[in-house]
Amino acid sequence: MKSHFVFTKEQRNGIFLLLFIIVVLQCIYFFVVPMAVENNSEDISINETELQQYEAEIDSLRKVEIEARKPKIYPFNPNFITDYKGATLGMSNAEIDKLLAFRKADQWINSTKQFQDVTGVSDSLLAAISPYFKFPEWVTNPKPKHVFSNSYNNKPKTYAQKRDLNTASAKELQRVNGIGGVLSQRIIKYRDKFKGGFIADVQLQEVYGLTSEVISNITKEFTVKTPRKINKININSATADELVTIQHIDYEIAHNIIEYRQLHEGFRSLDELTKVKDFPISKVEIIKLSLQIQ
Repeated sequence: MKSHFVFTKEQRNGIFLLLFIIVVLQCIYFFVVPMAVENNSEDISINETELQQYEAEIDSLRKVEIEARKPKIYPFNPNFITDYKGATLGMSNAEIDKLLAFRKADQWINSTKQFQDVTGVSDSLLAAISPYFKFPEWVTNPKPKHVFSNSYNNKPKTYAQKRDLNTASAKELQRVNGIGGVLSQRIIKYRDKFKGGFIADVQLQEVYGLTSEVISNITKEFTVKTPRKINKININSATADELVTIQHIDYEIAHNIIEYRQLHEGFRSLDELTKVKDFPISKVEIIKLSLQIQ
């Protein structure tokens, strides 16, 4: 142990020198450095005008970003407001339910005032959203009613007297009361989506903008005489994948149809579809065109 604590003169001098350096560095760290930092901080000057301008710029950029993140409203037809759309517009659940009930009765809103009468929205909300209302052209710019010959106004035409809806031209359709250039083109465009055209007159309900009154006027003069040929699906043996190929049926409705079929040992009539859970009753006649019972 003695060898570890006995030093030469040079070693002792080195140890004392090292201790001296450590003490000096500690004094510099505790006394000199804080004073230098304090002196430097006193030399820093703040330009209040520039600082305020900088803060104002930051605030303006923040406001721009907030506005950019807000949901944007684009022109829309108030007849097709969904639950989510109504909520984003600020409508209450009760107001949305009134609108949906009105539409479920196959009625259409054709003015801003009628929208408020049906939904009961406040004046302030109406003033905020009504500038975005976009009604069909036949509502905003109705064409004057034409007086047609007596052949259009007398007793109903027989099947033989009516024109084939699958061969009618836009010009011929415009002779019907309530049909203008836009609606006649929509009818033909929808008809041409399918090779062979319409299957039955009820498909006119699928054409956007046609009210029940206008459809009635059309079927007084036209009817489907050359229906499109389709392979009807047997509802009592169809799979879910087969059912979803039919317009207006998704997988949820398809599974509900199969569940009803299993519980009741098959369908005896296509009218039983209205008893299926969540079935779109307003589209039942169109859906029935693609189904059969075997």
